[in-house]
Amino acid sequence: MTIALSRPSIDLFDSWAAAVAEFEGGHIDGGGFEQGFVPDRAACEAFVEKAELYATPGAELPEGHVRCDHFWITEGGQVVGFLSFRRELNDWLRRFGGHIGYSVIPSRRREGIVREALRLVLRVAKAEGYQRVMLTCDDDNVGSIRTIEGAGGELEDVIDASEAGQPRVRRYWIELPRN
Repeated sequence: MTIALSRPSIDLFDSWAAAVAEFEGGHIDGGGFEQGFVPDRAACEAFVEKAELYATPGAELPEGHVRCDHFWITEGGQVVGFLSFRRELNDWLRRFGGHIGYSVIPSRRREGIVREALRLVLRVAKAEGYQRVMLTCDDDNVGSIRTIEGAGGELEDVIDASEAGQPRVRRYWIELPRN
């Protein structure tokens, strides 16, 4: 398995649309798009433009949004998941989202895809001078708990997340080695 972090591209439209469809209109962590949108060609083109804007240093973003690199997790040119690397934490992200959000399509879960994608994005963060990054997950998401802790995540706390639509959220920090 060769997992890669790919920049969103209209060239991956068919695979992207199939990946989004697997979530059946539900929320896609790290996807960067609103729940329930229709994954058609126009939506893909709009998202590719959005991803380019959000990745541009100094770009003017909507109120409350932060600079972010959106990636499509790919294997052999097929989209198998989504990952967002948020370059800073606003109040909402500090409480509920963290620097990194991710998801894998339902048919490919439990294959180590997120573990590898997280390893790749942590390399990016380290190369760009980050000393630590925050990740969050639902308190009952055993797979994400194992993934984050396996990457060196240290639990900061578990908070009430009812205002974000979840009962409880675990907040972790991953320290990036200096060398």
